[in-house]
Amino acid sequence: MRCPFCGSENTAVKDSRSAEDDTAVRRRRVCESCGARFTTFERVQLREIVVVKRDGKRSLFERDKLSRSISVAVRKRPVDRDRIDQMVSGIVRKLESGGESEVPSSQLGELVMESLKRVDPVGYVRYASVYRDFKDPSDFAQFIEKTALEEEDLDES
Repeated sequence: MRCPFCGSENTAVKDSRSAEDDTAVRRRRVCESCGARFTTFERVQLREIVVVKRDGKRSLFERDKLSRSISVAVRKRPVDRDRIDQMVSGIVRKLESGGESEVPSSQLGELVMESLKRVDPVGYVRYASVYRDFKDPSDFAQFIEKTALEEEDLDES
């Protein structure tokens, strides 16, 4: 592991423990070259996941990119960072346990939508507006109306 301060690869682990959400290992490190201390979080990756875009392009799945997109959807909303991390971990677990090494971006988008719908309805609509490429205000109205009808159906059953 490279030191973020001097770039040296001569670092040592001083302490390891499970991170708060049990999805990572938190390691305290010290650089033996410059003496700087820093923390790393290491996650077990079951398999490489490749996201297949609508245009057919492929790219490696990036947990940080997923986290950023959810953070944008819930910006200035009462959703804390830990909740976002839990959502991301849940989505990643579903992808990794799905058995496929390639995942269509549409499947990833639907997983995010499901997760946001349970956590923050405004973030859900914000994400949907980008994911479903809303063109004008009537698209928002139709989506919200459809969502409300689906929730009524769930409440009745």
